[in-house]
Amino acid sequence: MHIRLWDNNLKVRLIGEGLFNMLFWMYFPFITVYFSQELGNGIAGILMMVPPIFSMIGSLIGGALTDQLGRRPVMLLGALLQTLMFVLFAVSPSPWMDYIAFIGIGLGGAVYRPASSAMVADLVPSENLRQVFATFTTANNIGAVLGPALGAIFFFHYRQELLWTCALVLLVYFIAIYFMVHETVPHSAKNKKGSVVITRVVKEQWKGYGIIFRDKVFLVYILAGICSLIPIMQLDLYLPVFVINHVPAQALFTWNSASLMLSSKEIFGWLVGFNGLLFVLFILPVTKWFGKWKERNVFILSSLLAGFGTFFVGLNTNIWYLFFVTIIFTFGEMVRSPVTQSFISRYAPAHARGQYMGADSLQYTIGKFLAPMMVFLSNWVPPMGIFSIILLFAFISIVLYIQLFRIYVEQPLAQD
Repeated sequence: MHIRLWDNNLKVRLIGEGLFNMLFWMYFPFITVYFSQELGNGIAGILMMVPPIFSMIGSLIGGALTDQLGRRPVMLLGALLQTLMFVLFAVSPSPWMDYIAFIGIGLGGAVYRPASSAMVADLVPSENLRQVFATFTTANNIGAVLGPALGAIFFFHYRQELLWTCALVLLVYFIAIYFMVHETVPHSAKNKKGSVVITRVVKEQWKGYGIIFRDKVFLVYILAGICSLIPIMQLDLYLPVFVINHVPAQALFTWNSASLMLSSKEIFGWLVGFNGLLFVLFILPVTKWFGKWKERNVFILSSLLAGFGTFFVGLNTNIWYLFFVTIIFTFGEMVRSPVTQSFISRYAPAHARGQYMGADSLQYTIGKFLAPMMVFLSNWVPPMGIFSIILLFAFISIVLYIQLFRIYVEQPLAQD
């Protein structure tokens, strides 16, 4: 499905989300390091477990409101909340206020995402979902190429200017959504909307989520996703702590008597940038290569690559070796991303698509809740012990995915 054939909603979102993610990757990879330096590894590890709880709540609320109020109003709410929290972050006088702002940014993003994903599912035929989601992933990762390398400088030396720029870009995106994006709720969902009464909405939505989580297929899918994401998420959690504390400064290139020396922080920035470059160059080809693979096999391959790739990081501190293992765990994340989004988009019924999207994001929020435990445990457990625990989660996810596709063999289209 060529971009010129896309609905205008998708084009606006592709540009807006792509621009914001260029800035996102200049601050996000360094958040854990920042709080570790300001407050210590133990406290930082515990603190990083809290934002996912708010994100989980935001995802459930966002999913519920997406079906009740529509996609566009919820996207506006999420974008506005993130804008305000970036302003708070920029004017914050202390790390604790920074932390509150960081929680608010995550909450706004969690409210936004179910509506955003539901809008894609509303507008794109099921056979094109993988390709469209892969295109969004490519746009979102363009910023991950240069962002981390620049962020190693800007986040620690020009943080306020960076945060103000994030706030401005999100404000512009909010205005673009308001004037250029139209509603996409399917007729089957519109007929059920009626008047919105908060207490009734809360009761109905919790009842709806109860039905969703009694769906055995969906529940196993969520549990498998949580375990498979713990290795993937370490790029932003334990890996920066490991690289900065255990990887020595070294030369990237040496020629004659000169060399390009990189500090530990800069090495991590280059690794994250390389991760983003791989996504930009290969996400669409990889999606095409694995387009005819069974979803079961893609999920299992993803867990194997991400688990072993992350484990291998602990075996050597040479920068070129670290680039090599980055390729392994990046491909683990890459093969999984479009398949995950297309799986749930087709599995969810149209009238409850927002709820399913919100519930689906729980694998990310719960994964983010558990993943920082690696930072917390690093105070007592040596690096190879941490990497072994990470690999264990990958193996557990493989077992769960095998079980998932024993009870869900076919891939039926969602029924409107």
